[in-house]
Amino acid sequence: MSIIVFGSINMDLVTRTPRLPVPGETLLGYDFFTAPGGKGANQAVGAALLGRTSYMIGRVGNDSFAQELLTSLKVAGVQTDSILIDDTTSSGVAVIAVDDRSENTIIVIPGANGKVNHLDVERLEKLLPNTTVLLLQLEVPLPAIIAAAKAAKKAKVKVILDPAPAPEKLPDELYSLTDLITPNETEASRLVGFNITNQETMTKAAEFFISKGVEIVVLKLGSKGVFCATASESFLFPAFKVNAIDTVAAGDAFNAAMAAAFDSGLSLRKAIEWGAAAGALATTKKGAQPSLPNQETFDTFLETNT
Repeated sequence: MSIIVFGSINMDLVTRTPRLPVPGETLLGYDFFTAPGGKGANQAVGAALLGRTSYMIGRVGNDSFAQELLTSLKVAGVQTDSILIDDTTSSGVAVIAVDDRSENTIIVIPGANGKVNHLDVERLEKLLPNTTVLLLQLEVPLPAIIAAAKAAKKAKVKVILDPAPAPEKLPDELYSLTDLITPNETEASRLVGFNITNQETMTKAAEFFISKGVEIVVLKLGSKGVFCATASESFLFPAFKVNAIDTVAAGDAFNAAMAAAFDSGLSLRKAIEWGAAAGALATTKKGAQPSLPNQETFDTFLETNT
């Protein structure tokens, strides 16, 4: 079986600086590099590196970044035949600043990602019969995301939604099509309308998502671990201890590994463990896709830490 990722493909332009600037301030940084990214592409690469058959559906522009982005996906083992090269626009770009505490700010310019539409969903539909999981994010237009979720639901494929970047509100229709939602604290707080600060507010947030029709809620809490809730149970999974230097793509690594676990037929708790392990490993390296663990690194880490 396979995993499909329907979403964004970006080139990340990453700067390192002692601290993040405040509005109107100019700071001197000390490092700059480019790295293929985009939440969709990151998740596709993450799943492929863990040995799963991973398809990417999305768009790149007709520019110098496009071939680099496609090559990076192919080298990782991602199936790229369903990616469209859009002659009308540029490839997506993300401008990322990372400080010495490993905190980051990200500005995304959608480019070709903003052109994703029903034609891309048609390419998705052809692949659904042999698929176990569809991974979605919010870096492509919402109508296309909803259409993709509808197609997956009809094909009885598990829909995992990473609601990032999070708007103030999502349509109820998308919640009803989502089997599992994976916001971090900031995203969840924005969507539910209150700050998530303790287990009581975690539970309240989970109840909000479940009331909207989501079956499983997974709150990614960084160094505090992962809170998971369904209508019948909830539990807190502790974070793995690592030396974090860059949190970029940690959430994408989490979702990719969780999808890989489901594609392998594993349980929800095991999927959470896989997600937490991959997310932790991703924080130990710089960049988005370069930080995603391969199967050997991942397996060794799990053997050592569980």
